[in-house]
Amino acid sequence: MRFARICKVAALLAVAFASCPTPALDADAGDYTALPAGTNLALVYFQHATRDEFYVNGNKAPGRNRLDSDVGILRGVHFMDLGGYIVDPQFVLPFGKLKAKDDLSALGDTSGVGDLILGATLWLVNKPTTNTYFGVTPWLYAPTGSYDKNRALNLGENRWRYALQAGFITGLTDKLLLDLIGDVTWFGKNDDFGPTGATLKQRAMYEFQAYLRYQLTPTWDVRMGALHYSGGETEVNGVMQNDRTRTTKFTVGSAVFVTPKIQLIANYGQDGSVRNGLRENNRLNLRFLTVF
Repeated sequence: MRFARICKVAALLAVAFASCPTPALDADAGDYTALPAGTNLALVYFQHATRDEFYVNGNKAPGRNRLDSDVGILRGVHFMDLGGYIVDPQFVLPFGKLKAKDDLSALGDTSGVGDLILGATLWLVNKPTTNTYFGVTPWLYAPTGSYDKNRALNLGENRWRYALQAGFITGLTDKLLLDLIGDVTWFGKNDDFGPTGATLKQRAMYEFQAYLRYQLTPTWDVRMGALHYSGGETEVNGVMQNDRTRTTKFTVGSAVFVTPKIQLIANYGQDGSVRNGLRENNRLNLRFLTVF
């Protein structure tokens, strides 16, 4: 039974943690704020997460099923004017380490670089005076990351991903802001999945995010949010795996501009409910941003 459980976990983890260990495009509150053309951003992220419970169809599996991750992300953004609209071509490059522990220790660990992500937001609504913004972002994940079919855990996916995300920000009061973000991700196939070189396909994944931000000062806010993922059932060599995702996460945090051009963000989160996969019991996200 323990061996069968490890095999099942390995199959799910190979999908769920193939890129940086986030199933969809998590954004930070404020990410859909349009900045003036000519502005450049350089960002560095650090994400530490621990997972201590494994669920199959809503039922908690026995044992101590733990997976830890330490992931860094490099991101560059350039804002420009295109036909009267603000657009921000950008790249995102994750890297880091995954380590299975306790009853999952047979899965081992891995480190390396994740898949390169390219995108650009087009702002269709851009009203800084009322803190109202609406933008649409297509994303492309290129299969450039570290991948070995004989490893249970990988930082790269060996497949293309395509996503479409939309974000809306509005000021509810002078100090309170609401962020709403939704996206859908489509997956290409991985035709070299697992030791036998199976064909992995995956149905679309959906995500919805909602955040409230309260401005303590013009440069310092506190924030809270809820995220929900659904979909993403996988198919291996034509056999559906009955592993549809349905996860809800909650976060709290704060953001501050320590100088006019340097911002620091810290967020803490936990999964509230998980249908399939490992439950995150702790997640710390740190972000450094500089404007130039």
